[in-house]
Amino acid sequence: QDSPLKAVQMLWVNLIMDTFASLALATEPPTEALLLRKPYGRDKPLISRTMLKNILGHAAYQLVIIFSLLFIALQRDQRPQDPRREERL
Repeated sequence: QDSPLKAVQMLWVNLIMDTFASLALATEPPTEALLLRKPYGRDKPLISRTMLKNILGHAAYQLVIIFSLLFIALQRDQRPQDPRREERL
């Protein structure tokens, strides 16, 4: 079977994925309390309530910005254009 990704492409994917993972690990300095903390149980949720609030808050913020920019762009397109300007183009 032929692989869908060539060797160089797989190396690039690996480099990008490892870079993001290392940045995530490098942003929080290790502390003694973190190393001594007991592991979370199997029945604990993967995303905590605080994380969910942050995710939804950021999503709402980004949607407001995107739709605002889209609305402004649509309003600019609906304004009457100067016909002399179109002749020059």
